[in-house]
Amino acid sequence: MTTAVAAPFRFFSLQVVRTRRLGPSFVRVTFAGDDLHAFRSLGRDQSLSLFLPHPGQTEPVVPVELGDGWWQGWRELPDDVRAVMRSYTLRALHRDAVGVTTGIDIDFALHSPPGPASRWAAHAAPGDRVLLIGPAVADNRAVRFRPPEDTGLVVMWGDDTAVPAATAILESLPPGTRVRAWLEVPHAGDIQDVPTRADAEITWLVRRDGTPAEADAANVDPADTDPLDVDPADADPVLAAGPTAAERPYVWLAGESGRVRALRRHFTGAGGIDRRRVTFVGYWRRGLTEEQLRAAE
Repeated sequence: MTTAVAAPFRFFSLQVVRTRRLGPSFVRVTFAGDDLHAFRSLGRDQSLSLFLPHPGQTEPVVPVELGDGWWQGWRELPDDVRAVMRSYTLRALHRDAVGVTTGIDIDFALHSPPGPASRWAAHAAPGDRVLLIGPAVADNRAVRFRPPEDTGLVVMWGDDTAVPAATAILESLPPGTRVRAWLEVPHAGDIQDVPTRADAEITWLVRRDGTPAEADAANVDPADTDPLDVDPADADPVLAAGPTAAERPYVWLAGESGRVRALRRHFTGAGGIDRRRVTFVGYWRRGLTEEQLRAAE
């Protein structure tokens, strides 16, 4: 059953069509569904809410029949019954010859030990069913990448939880757009070839210990993992090559909230960039699951 949530968003009932491993830490899952014709998005860093079944369930349990009361009804379900809810970003849209959406891609970052969403993604197979809250209006509030019209340079930083959003943004940029991007991944095998029409300089930062980013609220499942051991010098290339205000930059930062805040302070402080030209998104917070993060908001 499909029902409205809060315009411009709604539920979509989907099933897995295919999966493709992108590297040691990423798997792409393609979904399709009869009601995707109503899915609208400008892409970029479009945020989605994905509901997954527990092992042994054939589909996620979400009381959509309650209409606007679905959220409270979902929260009241037993933990081992209530569908696993995680936030992800849209990686790509598939459209037919007349522009109707027929499928969507979501890239999942994998880690060990796996939590419920990472485990689900690693074993996803055609026919597996999920439920999604996605946009029915293309220009919606869940798209955060919005450079001002006078932008002369786009600056991007993201850890592996933000790689799907960052690469989708890069592929969406028009010719002539100047971009400097730093993307952090656990392994050299996770580096991706990003087709883009932009004038983009993409630097991949490989973490020295090969550890995936800790649990996130975007593209990695919140499992109990050891704290991420990242050398602070890993951020130096970003800070050293920071833009000047004269370049009319627009800065997009996404990933672990502590590192995002630190980079934002640098760009708006020592960098002298207007805060209104900096978009920062904390996809996850070290030491917190998505449930804990939502409760703390």
